Amino acid sequence: MDEMEEELKCPVCGSFYREPIILPCSHNICQACARNILVQTPEAESPQSSRASGSGVSDYDYLDLDKMSLYSEADSGYGSYGGFVSTPTTPCQKSPNGVRVFPPTVPQPPHPQHLLPQPGSLPPIPRNSCITCPQCHRSLILDERGLRGFPKNRVLEGVVDRYQQSKAAALKCQLCEKSPKEAIVMCEQCDVFYCDPCRLRCHPPRGPLAKHRLVPPAQGRISRRTSPRKISTCTEHELENLSMYCVQCKMPVCYQCLEEGKHGTHEVKALGAMWKLHKGQLSQALNGLSDRASEAKEFLVQLRNMVQHIQENGVEFEACLVAQCDALIDALNRRKAQLLSRVNKEHEHKLKVVRDQISHCTVKLRQTTGLMEYCLEVIKENDPSGFLQISDALIRRVHMTESQWGKGTLTPRMTSDFDLTLDSGPLLQTIHQLDFVQMKVSSPVPAAPMLQLEECCTQNNSATLSWKQPPLSTIAVEGYILELDDGNGGPFREVYVGSETICTVDGLHFNSTYKARVKAFNASGVGQYSKTLIMQTSEIAWFTFDPASAHPDIILSNDNLTVTCNSYDDRVVMGNSAFSRGVHYWEMTVDRYDNHPDPAFGIARGDVLKDVMLGKDDKAWAMYVDNNRSWFMHNNSHTNRTDGGISKGATIGVLLDFTRRIVIFLLNDEQQGPVAFEAIEGLYYPAISLNRNVQVTLHTGLPIPDFYTPGEADPTSSVC
Repeated sequence: MDEMEEELKCPVCGSFYREPIILPCSHNICQACARNILVQTPEAESPQSSRASGSGVSDYDYLDLDKMSLYSEADSGYGSYGGFVSTPTTPCQKSPNGVRVFPPTVPQPPHPQHLLPQPGSLPPIPRNSCITCPQCHRSLILDERGLRGFPKNRVLEGVVDRYQQSKAAALKCQLCEKSPKEAIVMCEQCDVFYCDPCRLRCHPPRGPLAKHRLVPPAQGRISRRTSPRKISTCTEHELENLSMYCVQCKMPVCYQCLEEGKHGTHEVKALGAMWKLHKGQLSQALNGLSDRASEAKEFLVQLRNMVQHIQENGVEFEACLVAQCDALIDALNRRKAQLLSRVNKEHEHKLKVVRDQISHCTVKLRQTTGLMEYCLEVIKENDPSGFLQISDALIRRVHMTESQWGKGTLTPRMTSDFDLTLDSGPLLQTIHQLDFVQMKVSSPVPAAPMLQLEECCTQNNSATLSWKQPPLSTIAVEGYILELDDGNGGPFREVYVGSETICTVDGLHFNSTYKARVKAFNASGVGQYSKTLIMQTSEIAWFTFDPASAHPDIILSNDNLTVTCNSYDDRVVMGNSAFSRGVHYWEMTVDRYDNHPDPAFGIARGDVLKDVMLGKDDKAWAMYVDNNRSWFMHNNSHTNRTDGGISKGATIGVLLDFTRRIVIFLLNDEQQGPVAFEAIEGLYYPAISLNRNVQVTLHTGLPIPDFYTPGEADPTSSVC
């Protein structure tokens, strides 16, 4: 029953109702509290009403009301019930306690003499007094009958009485700090229950407290009731009992109201019959409310269980999050170790090359210095015949030694810079964008797309794929994810994410079989994969020179198949296709050859230097050739000098075999020197370097030369 206590307390004083009256809005209020919150309208302002208004402000504070919160008689469903007169067309005015009221414009009829205040009763209420409901804030103006025009709520009074009696037997002391003891008295003035020790300590019978009245708890809160419950009487005819019920006004009335009052033409029914009918209706309504209350209790149990589940899931989710982040950190640390290992290998390689060159140059310099000192001593000899016997041999040795210090010998074979660049920007951006993805389940995920085989094709080392949604699918699609494997049976990887339904993938391996599939996604999630499409790239490469990556001094013609240069310095141009797998062969015909230059032919990485001869840096592997002989060059190191040069009309061939990981050069259909380079691994572009004295035309898509038989792939090799 503790839940019911709020229904039994006055909204003004906060205590249990005492002599409650019913306002026209159906809310209740203590009769004494109603007198305290009365406000008088400005037309009838008097000192007495001012005092009443002042007390109202101190006892209860109101929210400022708007005119739209006041209803007319037709809107509210109430007539002039209880002396209430509604005047919505009159401008509202603000009373001293902040409540907006309407001055009356309807003349008030005279009231019977027996309804006026009698001598010895409460002070009369001034004319045009206004009261505002403390719960719904509707304002109403009282007539001469004042608060007596409102019926008393005898039912609520009885419920409060029974509730207080049931609680009086278990009343506890309100001042005990721990384990409250049973109260033995209550102070009517303090409105506090005391046990005996707390009464002696907090409410001694002396001083101002000596005049307070202490009563037993059983009669504590009901001791202030001055009169027993009476039989309900009519508010307009106090001597008449309520015996009928007006159906139109929805209120109990007496016989005199039917004979003389305004209910004479209304439909009325017996009070007992309507009492039973409304009791049944209330019982039925309570059954529905009871069902809702039961559902609310079950819902509260569900919410409390959710609290526990949320706590458990929160701990589990936090553990998963920590595990995922730790896995990312471990993967990053492993990758860090691998990259550091590569840096160390590059470091050791550079040191080895430089130290070998230091050792080689030291030995050669010591030999040269010894020869110079010996020759100086020979020059000092004065024997002409003896000198001439050895002078020819010494001159040849000096010239030979000088030639050994020739081109490229005094150039470092290795740069001190580390040409390793770590691009961590995309990964860092991905980490910054790392967030939770909440998938909505309000709509289904898209269906699997359909690959349009008639529009899918391969050309050279590129593949074009096209797809569409199933014809009968009505599910919204936000984008697609296209996946390809590595062309060697490896795992799938994403190559395109977007809203387009066609995509061209470049840079694939030649002579390779790829698998492709696509799936759609929307806000609800990712759908199923399409059927897998198998594609074969070209076995033989067709390519041209690439103007986009060429040096600005390069001049291209003949659909980018013929190249020359407008500079006397060597400039590099590469092909527009790269190779990392298979066997490839292409040729270049010398269209013009003036002043015996030495162009270079070979392969290069994408970041090769473009303003020096091909092979000067460690990003190119080339053969440079003049009109008499050729050399292989990589990282500015010259090896394998071979007789035989070029002239106008000569043909240079380049054979790149990834199965054996070697490069072979041909001159006029004959192999030029031994195998040029070995351990070739990675991604390479065809490349040449030339100056303005040379013009070359490229020929691609050629078969492998007859003298060469491709071998099996090296099982220890890897493909990038």
